[in-house]
Amino acid sequence: MENIINDVKEILQNDMSGHGIDHVLRVYNMAKEFAKSEKANLEIVSLIALLHDVDDYKIVGKEKAKDLNNAKIIMAKNNIDKKVQDIVIQEIGRIGYNKYLQGIRPLTLEGQIVSDSDMCDAIGANGILRAYAYSLKIHQQFFDKNIFPIENINVSEYIIDRPSTSVCHCFEKLLKLKNLMLTNSGKKE
Repeated sequence: MENIINDVKEILQNDMSGHGIDHVLRVYNMAKEFAKSEKANLEIVSLIALLHDVDDYKIVGKEKAKDLNNAKIIMAKNNIDKKVQDIVIQEIGRIGYNKYLQGIRPLTLEGQIVSDSDMCDAIGANGILRAYAYSLKIHQQFFDKNIFPIENINVSEYIIDRPSTSVCHCFEKLLKLKNLMLTNSGKKE
């Protein structure tokens, strides 16, 4: 996994959106703990966790994100078994709040573990700091008394460029994540 971590670091080293290597490593470490508790495949959990944001649309753009090329290149370069690669790619494509809003959720226990770990990292102080980091990156205000959160946001409202704030993001996403956990480990955390 060390080579994969180094490849991920190279891609995410300059990220200022809250999706950098520090976030990925927190998700990776939590996912490994969840994998032990849930008796899941540690290799697959580790790969999904380490690669889950290397093609995030907030980093590579919406068009490139669909192909998951960075994840594919890293796994091929590191000689990951083709069947494992297929599972990892499938599950990365099913992780994220915007996917949840589309009714898409991970199919495997390993994907569910990483989804829960990723969402856990978006709750609390880390989540607020990451939301603020992303707001800074896109030049969005932290708070505006005239902009209100969308209570029951849908995917098109979530991903569209619209006036919003970090505080709105907390209400539209972060405060809802605890109810979206898929595993016992995620629910417990």
